Amino acid sequence: MNSQPVVLDPDSWVRKYGDILYTYAISRVNDPNRAEDLVQETFLAGLKNMAGFKGHSSEQTWLIAILKRKVVDFYRQKARNREVKLETNPQRFKKDKPMKGHWLDTFTPKRWDNEAQIKLESDEFMHILKRCIEKLPIKWASCFMLRIMEEMKTEEICKELNITSSNLWVILHRARLQLRDCLESNWIKE
Repeated sequence: MNSQPVVLDPDSWVRKYGDILYTYAISRVNDPNRAEDLVQETFLAGLKNMAGFKGHSSEQTWLIAILKRKVVDFYRQKARNREVKLETNPQRFKKDKPMKGHWLDTFTPKRWDNEAQIKLESDEFMHILKRCIEKLPIKWASCFMLRIMEEMKTEEICKELNITSSNLWVILHRARLQLRDCLESNWIKE
């Protein structure tokens, strides 16, 4: 079996993959400067690790995998650098003794109708969603982005952010509720 050595062409990476990587990064971090930095870090990591490229995927796929790791590192560092006070809205809980601590029915997430589903695909919605995510406490935003945008598994997120799975579940639930409120008040008018 004669296997050809894999040849990478880093001189063409910016031209070939710069826009693709930037689009991916900006959709994950919603900060143009940070997205540019992540793409540059990706190219540098690619240069440093060229010997590790085995050719099992394309250059583009390999670079996107590196960028995904950079995004995860970004959110992990962001979450570690800020302590988050998890606040709850006491008006969302029942106060009577037998049901104390349970969610009020009016505050459980409601189903969106088909019209809202269609709106999900619009650019305007994505802009508002990104603004709503920016309003979340940093740890909540990190957990949400890693779980929903990066589709990371619970175990991976917990390991990266040094939290328990039950803590992750609570954070994601609260983040979704807050995002729901933000989206309903800024996008989905009843």
